[in-house]
Amino acid sequence: MFTIFGVPSAALFGQLLLGLINGSFYAILSLGLAVIFGLLNIINFTHGAQYMMGAFVAWMSLTYLGIGYWWALLLAPIVVGAFGVLLERVLIRRLYDLDHLYGLLLTFGLALIIQGLFRNQYGVSGLPYGIPRELTGGQNLGFMFLPNYRGWVIVASLIVCLFTWFVIETTKLGAYLRAATENPTLVQAFGVNVPLLITLTYGFGVGLAALAGVLAAPIYSVNPNMGADLIIVVFAVVVIGGMGSILGSVITGFGLGLVEGLTKVFYPEASATVIFVIMVLVLLVKPAGLFGRTA
Repeated sequence: MFTIFGVPSAALFGQLLLGLINGSFYAILSLGLAVIFGLLNIINFTHGAQYMMGAFVAWMSLTYLGIGYWWALLLAPIVVGAFGVLLERVLIRRLYDLDHLYGLLLTFGLALIIQGLFRNQYGVSGLPYGIPRELTGGQNLGFMFLPNYRGWVIVASLIVCLFTWFVIETTKLGAYLRAATENPTLVQAFGVNVPLLITLTYGFGVGLAALAGVLAAPIYSVNPNMGADLIIVVFAVVVIGGMGSILGSVITGFGLGLVEGLTKVFYPEASATVIFVIMVLVLLVKPAGLFGRTA
């Protein structure tokens, strides 16, 4: 075993792996937030609760229906995304023409209600969710041991993030979505059902949060508070990357996860605040965020 800057290599690479895993969740969740804000102009504070709901759908599918992990990856985003569509239809669409503050207050209140309902039903101790048999074990890379499931989480997150970016930035559907945020009347004149497009976009963003919840379930215990603290960090990631920037959310999410991991190695006391310090510095230098566009 060798050392890097006086730190054993196993400890350093182990913390970098943890940082990369955290960054994977930051990237997917901030991507969902960026999609919703960039295309709908709504600050979705319910995102953390919807991430938690995804983990619970996976747990309940296994416990009550015998549906395993791989099907839960498909089922949870659909179920939670449908719940998001219902929210958008009934409540959120009434706020599109109002100040951002109204959307933030509504979604924050909804998050508290959802978390409270799950807390009353399941408590806060956490429920176990096992790693799928195909992904147990790990690989000895020489300088560190890489658990198979954690490697899968990183790869799956990259695939989801890059696919979402590709669809929004390079396809005709993505062009319709971006155009609908700028001039919905003109897009509707081309025969596009803009209200339906907006509703499905919100459902997709919520589905991304649920997918992250399923990926997180075997790593962290499934509990009603699992998204409450994480969502604050994810909002900081979105602000640093640039509100509404798809690519900025992905790059910043993974990058800040690595920074957090390195901080735990060299200055552990600052690991809980380093992302917020970076956010303050970025806002002082570039208020629109690293990848954001100034108005």
